[in-house]
Amino acid sequence: ADPHVRWCGRGGRATVPPYADLTGEKWVNPFPGHQIGTIVPIRFTNCSLNCNWCYNLLEKNVLSAMTAPSQASNSDYFAVFGLSRKLSVDLTLLEQKFLQLSWKLHPDNFVNAGEQERELSLKKSSELNDAYRALRDPLTRVEYLLEIEGERKEGQTKQQAPPELLEEVFELNESLDELREAKQSGGDLIELKGRLESAEDNFQAKLEEVDSKLESVAREWDGAVDAKADTAARKQIFAGMNELLNRRSYIRNLVANVRKELEE
Repeated sequence: ADPHVRWCGRGGRATVPPYADLTGEKWVNPFPGHQIGTIVPIRFTNCSLNCNWCYNLLEKNVLSAMTAPSQASNSDYFAVFGLSRKLSVDLTLLEQKFLQLSWKLHPDNFVNAGEQERELSLKKSSELNDAYRALRDPLTRVEYLLEIEGERKEGQTKQQAPPELLEEVFELNESLDELREAKQSGGDLIELKGRLESAEDNFQAKLEEVDSKLESVAREWDGAVDAKADTAARKQIFAGMNELLNRRSYIRNLVANVRKELEE
């Protein structure tokens, strides 16, 4: 008998692709209408009866390559890697899990699969890449957490200078205007560029300060998760994250503008 042929509980013939690990992951049949307790390979597909149970299992087959069965209904990136919504992430373990899941979802593993399973594997592979990009970087990790919690607030504050920086920003803009005028008139650029380089260093230091504060608020969030903090406490932390992200975005744009003028 073909070891890659199985029969569903209703007598429908189903095939298991040759790449399936018949001794590896198993799925215990929890669905009514089939023999209760039936154990089938996780990639049990293509039921000849086209029964709903086998279609449900087909979808779970691909999902299970990304998440444990108990997490398959969760769509957020943390759940994809079996993580709680905390901002402290072991990057080595994250990469290992990403490579493991990438291998399971690689198109080569679905050459002999049905069209539905191939399409679903491509979709999940794309989602996996998005999840990895979002979680491997501490900054995008914070932004993504706020997004899925429905707490990301940019608004106009993202483009507004923080009050305590207004004077420095005004002086910086004046220096930028002077440099542009000097470039057009052929004036001396050495002093002006030196002034802007000092300003760039100053704002770069402020950017690093914001990053340090983001690390601190990330630890605060993880502590709140562990302590099962109430909604009010969590919203207060989210407000701090938003303020820091908006400040960082503004300062980063300043640094980028200065760098652009200095390089031209």
